[in-house]
Amino acid sequence: MIVNKLELKQALNSKYLKVKPDTENIQSFKDNLGRMLALCDSKKDEEFNKNLLSDFFKKSLYGDRYFINTKENSDLVIHNDKEADSTVGVIFETKKPTKTNSVEMPRVDDLNRKAFQQLVLYFLRERVTHGNTAVKHLVATNIYEWFIFDAKIFEELFFSDKQLVKNFQDFGEGRLSGTTTDFFYKQIAEPAIAKVIDRIKF
Repeated sequence: MIVNKLELKQALNSKYLKVKPDTENIQSFKDNLGRMLALCDSKKDEEFNKNLLSDFFKKSLYGDRYFINTKENSDLVIHNDKEADSTVGVIFETKKPTKTNSVEMPRVDDLNRKAFQQLVLYFLRERVTHGNTAVKHLVATNIYEWFIFDAKIFEELFFSDKQLVKNFQDFGEGRLSGTTTDFFYKQIAEPAIAKVIDRIKF
């Protein structure tokens, strides 16, 4: 089993370590996080909890500096600017919140699950279909667990995979035997991820 889980200091840009957050921002973050966790409800659908996540980002981190909403089939995105037509910078796949792994959430020792396969599809839509080179991160979360991926990994392992890009385009244009997203996840994304699973850092 190969696990590429980075420790926080490895994953965080060293420039951020020099920034000292002020007490007011820390308290606001804690208050908003506490509110989100208190309202989070595994009996509610993904949409309910996704809205809590969006509110958390707006109130504790981004305010009105970045546009946060859904885009096409992506659960949630953070744009690179406050305008709705600006490029997407962060793509989220949100799952129903549970304190234990659902079958669709990645696990530290098993990334190749539906949530990660969905991120591959959303990334290819942004990168191939929309020509967006400004995606910075991709995230799978159920509010309790967070799998954060640098978009450079997706660029290197998935966008550079010419066969995967061709399969994605053929799928999008209806030239394959299956047309459902489940077909894409199982027949296209899953094997492509399996080929490079040992190189995916998170």
